[in-house]
Amino acid sequence: MAKGNSRGEDVRLDKFLQLSRLVKRRMSAREACRGGRVQVNGRIARPGREVKVGDEITLIWGRKALTVKVLALPERSIPASQAKTLYSIIGEESLPSPEHQDFS
Repeated sequence: MAKGNSRGEDVRLDKFLQLSRLVKRRMSAREACRGGRVQVNGRIARPGREVKVGDEITLIWGRKALTVKVLALPERSIPASQAKTLYSIIGEESLPSPEHQDFS
């Protein structure tokens, strides 16, 4: 399991997304947050929001939504093989395409 943040400090959302390998680059994480495609505990979150163990993060990419629960916070970069130990997937769903939405 990945070594947790022993100082009890929170980690910025954009940094967590990159270190956990949920997003490839930190800039991509920032853009997703600024575009309203990232939520923490059900609320749209900015890139600088502090993430804590137990938080639920939802990422929306295209027509897919992925929800994960934060299990550990990294102090620094960790090997890709350990990145998945930072979170657990609690939900995945396909979102309807815009032409199939009911606007009535």
